[in-house]
Amino acid sequence: MKAQKNTIAPTRSKRISTGRQSATPQPAQISSDEIAVCERLKALRISSGLTLDALAERSGFTKGYLSKIENGKSAPPIASLARIARSMNQDLSYFFVDPAQPDDAIEAGADAKVSVVHRWERKPVVRGGTGFGYDYVSLAHKKAHKHMEPFIFTFPSEVDIDTYFEHPGEEFIYILAGEVEFEIKIDGHLRRWTLEPGDSIYFESSLPHRGRSPSGDAQALVVVMENNPQPEENETNT
Repeated sequence: MKAQKNTIAPTRSKRISTGRQSATPQPAQISSDEIAVCERLKALRISSGLTLDALAERSGFTKGYLSKIENGKSAPPIASLARIARSMNQDLSYFFVDPAQPDDAIEAGADAKVSVVHRWERKPVVRGGTGFGYDYVSLAHKKAHKHMEPFIFTFPSEVDIDTYFEHPGEEFIYILAGEVEFEIKIDGHLRRWTLEPGDSIYFESSLPHRGRSPSGDAQALVVVMENNPQPEENETNT
């Protein structure tokens, strides 16, 4: 879900954009999986011959924000990571495929038509979860050049009041467990839905959106289809 922060609460921040933070969340120690993603992002930038300034210009994120990610001080939400990957002509799955694992390497080939991920092979990725309370588990990390990104998503009970997500593309959410309050801004108006197991919602993810579980953690299948984003100008992304 790739632009500001995610939550359900009154609207007070105008800073909304792909996977970006509107107010700075309380930092938490990021996981080893997240650190590996941050290191791979830095390696990709260097191998692509890009400076931080050049990547900032391509992606639309600030140099400071990108530096925090590369140094393992900030874990980017999925939407931000996908945007950065595309700015370097790379697939999001690049950050989750382990080249040391034969199965990953084989199924991540550009010509792979089928990718199977057993439950014990799932990639837990707390994307932005360290800052926002959202936990992601990647379900198709072995497949490169996908048009969709499926995840198991855990909603927190509380999220920052200023946090929304907004990113190019479309999104589908199917509630697996728990109750979710989901909020979307449509033409300046706030709409709210209560979703229970078996309920689903499909929406244009360019609309500011966020969700929370008022009665404890809730899980959902989340499928994100993202278009190639165009960098937005004059926005702060930290």
